[in-house]
Amino acid sequence: MERLQKMIAHAGFASRRKAEEMILDGQVKVNGKIVRELGVKVSTTDKIEVNGIPVEREEPVYFLFYKPRGVISSVKDEKGRKVVTDFFQAVKERVYPVGRLDYDTSGLLIVTNDGEFANLLMHPRNEIEKVYVAKIKGVPTREEIRKIEGGIMLEDGKTAPAKAKILSFDKKKGTSIVELTIHEGRNRQVRRMFEKIGYQVVKLKRERYGFLTLNNLKSGDARELTPHEVKQLRALATSKS
Repeated sequence: MERLQKMIAHAGFASRRKAEEMILDGQVKVNGKIVRELGVKVSTTDKIEVNGIPVEREEPVYFLFYKPRGVISSVKDEKGRKVVTDFFQAVKERVYPVGRLDYDTSGLLIVTNDGEFANLLMHPRNEIEKVYVAKIKGVPTREEIRKIEGGIMLEDGKTAPAKAKILSFDKKKGTSIVELTIHEGRNRQVRRMFEKIGYQVVKLKRERYGFLTLNNLKSGDARELTPHEVKQLRALATSKS
């Protein structure tokens, strides 16, 4: 037996919180009857529907994906551009990316069908570290690096303290490689932080998410997360709550 909202989340319909809202709003039926109570438990033989759509139970799956540049972090795109799920066509479960990386940003992305797990990782309070490596035009000064580390005021508020260090620079080309560690997930955050101090990002890659790295994966490759890695991610997110 499993709580109804948890089962809906595991099926990939929504996060557990959203599933709870759906139940309270009368959008969920169990064996043909509308259920509005959050404590209801269901078994594998019960027939579940959300807004008339049957909920098919899927075993949760978890992948680490090396997203290439020029790919949308979504399951579909109105403009017909390549999306993350195009790389998972052999996977029978209805997977989707956890969070997003910009179209022009490459790197580590988690892909799953577990809505509760995705919601846990994405919640702002959980503060999971994300490490990016950016190639930018120009070479930031120490003072500018300290500004980034202390927090940059953007249109949607000041960023949380970060870690930043210059890995290398090319005087001839007038570019530098900077590693930036953040734990927020705002839209285009890394690019906007550098733009705010006067530097354009020409290339950006996410190299680490929590304790996960790309290891020997090539762009466009994916691997399943081990049960231990999934457990570690849950523990990491929960410890930050």
